[in-house]
Amino acid sequence: MRSVLLVTLLSLAAPAFANHPEERLDEVMAEREPAFEPTGLDRLPALDIQAADRELDPDALEGQIVVLSFVPEGCGEPCLNQQALLAEVQEAIGVTPMREMVSFVSVASSGVSPEGPDAENWVGARPQEPGDAAALAALFSALSDRDSSAPMVHVIDRDGRHAGIFHGAEFGHVDMTLYINGLTNAHPHEPGMFDRIFGMFR
Repeated sequence: MRSVLLVTLLSLAAPAFANHPEERLDEVMAEREPAFEPTGLDRLPALDIQAADRELDPDALEGQIVVLSFVPEGCGEPCLNQQALLAEVQEAIGVTPMREMVSFVSVASSGVSPEGPDAENWVGARPQEPGDAAALAALFSALSDRDSSAPMVHVIDRDGRHAGIFHGAEFGHVDMTLYINGLTNAHPHEPGMFDRIFGMFR
């Protein structure tokens, strides 16, 4: 019943959102959702992680939209609330064709169990080297221009581009779902001259 309600909500919200051209996706979402920050960055910090309960094949995430979050030790309620909200997003996406195009990755400190549904497209992960997920979270937090200590959700598009950040646990799960839907329909990102030059050395 809840899944049907989620699909209904998305269908009601989508028409107004879909009237905007895809090249304005970030602009439209920033106007709609105060917790959203567009980034559009082609370079990401290294994410050296391993799945908590299974082998993590980095190639499996290639071509996927990745919804990346962190649960460092000591984060407590802010991170728990954010994970609960992401579970709602994952549930909404899970009843649509987007399910095959989106992967959720929650990186937790060693000894901390990342909360998340038991689903094929949700991976509970830990840093590859023993240590705290806070160090990885800080590297990704540095991509934000906002002065905020709230946990962040990083959305990475199908081309591996850091598309945007959802801050804290106050954003609407329908808004994040609509944003992800917009990314699934977006044309592949066209790299600039510097990306093409530096791409030869990757």
